[in-house]
Amino acid sequence: MKLAVQGIRGLLAAALVAVVTTPAHAGTSLLDTVKQRGVLNCGTDNSTPGFGYLNTKTGQLEGIDVDLCRAVAAAVLGDAKKVKFIVVTDKSRFNAVQTNQVDVVFAHTTVKPGRESAITVDFLPIYFYDGNGVMVKGDKIKSVKELNGATICTTQGSATEQTLAGYIKAEGWNPSTKVLTYENLEKLFAAMESGRCNGMATDRSALASWKANAPKPQDYTILPESLDKSPFAGFIVANDSRWRNALRWIMFATFQAEESKIDSKTIGQAQKSKDPFVQKFLGVNGSFGPDFGLPADFVSKVVGQVGNFGEIYNRNLGPTTPYAIGRRGTPNALWSEGGAIYSPPWI
Repeated sequence: MKLAVQGIRGLLAAALVAVVTTPAHAGTSLLDTVKQRGVLNCGTDNSTPGFGYLNTKTGQLEGIDVDLCRAVAAAVLGDAKKVKFIVVTDKSRFNAVQTNQVDVVFAHTTVKPGRESAITVDFLPIYFYDGNGVMVKGDKIKSVKELNGATICTTQGSATEQTLAGYIKAEGWNPSTKVLTYENLEKLFAAMESGRCNGMATDRSALASWKANAPKPQDYTILPESLDKSPFAGFIVANDSRWRNALRWIMFATFQAEESKIDSKTIGQAQKSKDPFVQKFLGVNGSFGPDFGLPADFVSKVVGQVGNFGEIYNRNLGPTTPYAIGRRGTPNALWSEGGAIYSPPWI
């Protein structure tokens, strides 16, 4: 009898764990939900030039994060236009995923262990390697250390907010040092511009973007120090392996397409290739798609409509943009060129 009771208790404990760890959409993956809905709800920013930014001239969102949303829509739904962009902030982005307001977020988000453990999200492959920095107005301040006792601003709920607090404590700065937080980068830049802050702290790529977009870029100085690493990745709600795996390989497909030199201009020619790998990769003869619940030609749809990773990067951050954030000699280059952008082998 005692053994029977213990057995029942064990079953109840197992059931409780299952209830706690099973996502809200138990039994149905977001992959199925998105396909049935016919539109992808994608969370992104609208105040970070080069990543997620509202172009006031066209009235359209643009940036690398926006294009990654479009790539997912192309892969899952066959049409890069079947995406509804939902603007999120550093503070609201995780809640937006957990409350099913969005299916996925691409919003220059730093991968950190506490976010996968405490916040319970699953990160996708890293697509940009950055670092936290500080920008000041003028050229008198040469180092972050000269801001000891000053007022520094950053965004609410960002990884930079935590990094900055840790840096100030570790360096033993004067207690008069203040950190003010703002909802988004637009308000953050305005605060520095108006003199409320002696410097603005955020990802170095965002600093470069705001400096380039300023009326007089020469009026701003990005200080040389990087306060911490800041690798960016998209993320989804935790414990939906079917959705996560599909999105992981959509991301890897853009990396592999660049490595294989297949882009939006050569996709038609590549589809005629006699190479068995290329045929299967593009869904011409065989496909990896059905294994992930995706169309057979999902890679062709992504590359044809949005481009490979190199095209996405260059269109938004490359040498022809105001930001000109190069890849050569950095982790943002392909692994075959000495960087960290890497797709696992497909066969």
